Amino acid sequence: MSQVGEHTESLLQLCLEGNQRAQLEIYNRYYKAMYNTALRIVKNNAEAEDVMQEAFLNAFTKLHTFKGEVAFGAWLKRIVINKSLFHYRKQQKKNEVTLNDTLYKVSDNDVPEATHDETERLAQRVLETMKLLKDNYRISLTLHLIEGYDYEEICSVMNISYANCRTTISRAKESLRKKLMPAKL
Repeated sequence: MSQVGEHTESLLQLCLEGNQRAQLEIYNRYYKAMYNTALRIVKNNAEAEDVMQEAFLNAFTKLHTFKGEVAFGAWLKRIVINKSLFHYRKQQKKNEVTLNDTLYKVSDNDVPEATHDETERLAQRVLETMKLLKDNYRISLTLHLIEGYDYEEICSVMNISYANCRTTISRAKESLRKKLMPAKL
């Protein structure tokens, strides 16, 4: 095991004993990644911050259930994703979400030899365009392409069948491709 992993384990042990400094250290190590994960699902900065905070509170109060079968970061990310999905679904029930009809268009042909800045802008456009996808497409693509979840994990998180998961991701990719294609005149 790496030195960082061993240090994380000792910090987690201190967290179990109620050590607030250890909790702060764990929080500082993981909060940026967990915030970004929540933000990609709930699509609102303040709500993502709230979801992330709730997830950390939940993780610290349920730390005794952490078995160490997966890395702590993966366990924490699962809590964040579940909290984010729960929050998102709750918000969906409260109000109807309308999507902006403005499409950002980009093509691979437009970027023959992309510099780092161009690649960064292209990645940002892809992320912005993903926000325009239907919600189930956006969430499934986020989990699959950005978070690295496999189909079985996505089925479990989204509570859908394996076939439905594969179809949804395939259609989501196609929808994203269409939205990123340049407009035909």
